[in-house]
Amino acid sequence: MFVTAATAFRLMLRRTIAEFTPFDWVTAVAVGAIVGRTATASETSWLTGTAALLALIVAHDVVARLRFIPWVRRLVDPPVRVLIRDGHVDQRNLRRCRLTRDDLDAILREHGHDTTEDIRLALFETKGVVSILTDNQRSHKRA
Repeated sequence: MFVTAATAFRLMLRRTIAEFTPFDWVTAVAVGAIVGRTATASETSWLTGTAALLALIVAHDVVARLRFIPWVRRLVDPPVRVLIRDGHVDQRNLRRCRLTRDDLDAILREHGHDTTEDIRLALFETKGVVSILTDNQRSHKRA
């Protein structure tokens, strides 16, 4: 069953784990559950597990293709949120992203900033990474 799952994922030509969206993570967990159940349950055949696995992967691929339609993308992907604009922290968006001020400060330090003053824009991206734009630098991304 593992070989079947690995082959199916390889054929999907999908992103790396670092680029997963929340939808990709849900699919990966569901695939893991199917593979685990098929491997350990005596009443579940390889053919049943493979059919469930392929149905899930095809559904994921269909939704991934439909994401090019704006209203589908809004349903599947979380929106990009502005955390800092012109040095000012947006507390409301910070809460929406489930980040504390300490979390934000740690992210800023990872990017080499000890204050928000020199940050023109900090964005919480769809994939959960924070992009920071300053007047001096174009863009830096880090999880």
